[in-house]
Amino acid sequence: MVKILTGNDLRTGAVIWWTGRDWSLHVADAGDVGDHGDVIAATENAARRVVGAYVIDAVQDAEGLRPAHIKDRIRALGPTVRLDLSLKPADPAAGDWVI
Repeated sequence: MVKILTGNDLRTGAVIWWTGRDWSLHVADAGDVGDHGDVIAATENAARRVVGAYVIDAVQDAEGLRPAHIKDRIRALGPTVRLDLSLKPADPAAGDWVI
């Protein structure tokens, strides 16, 4: 199993993946961090290039690299529902819900 590093971009909040040199929005660009993931995460967090960086397990298959756990697959590939069915904050159908 491959170890990769993920976190969120400090400025935008976007999910990002460590490539071996910098960060990418695409999980396919992620590189194996081996046993160095925690050190890289700490360094990148301290430099304020990422927030909440952590190491995850990933698998390499015919379709490429993908996170092993469903939570991180959703982070990598997006929502599990059709976007046209999701409720938008500015949607009049949202009513007066408080979140």
